[in-house]
Amino acid sequence: MNDSMKDIEEIKVRNARVELDKAWETSWTRRIFIGAMTFIIASIWLKIIDGENIFLKALIPTGGYILSTLSLPAIKRIWIGNT
Repeated sequence: MNDSMKDIEEIKVRNARVELDKAWETSWTRRIFIGAMTFIIASIWLKIIDGENIFLKALIPTGGYILSTLSLPAIKRIWIGNT
């Protein structure tokens, strides 16, 4: 009986970790962080290559990333419905 309780406890710990991982994957904190990093890296690259309006142009990949993350839940529902 002791081994069963230990196994159940290990499963609970694993499930909690999986739930946190899922929450992180869909969190706004993650999206904003990746968006900010995308903006910073694009800005630096545009500055290195002497681009014009670097901050405005850096918004293009950043906006694309944010829009893609917003559309993923809808695409996921469609995909689940078709499987």
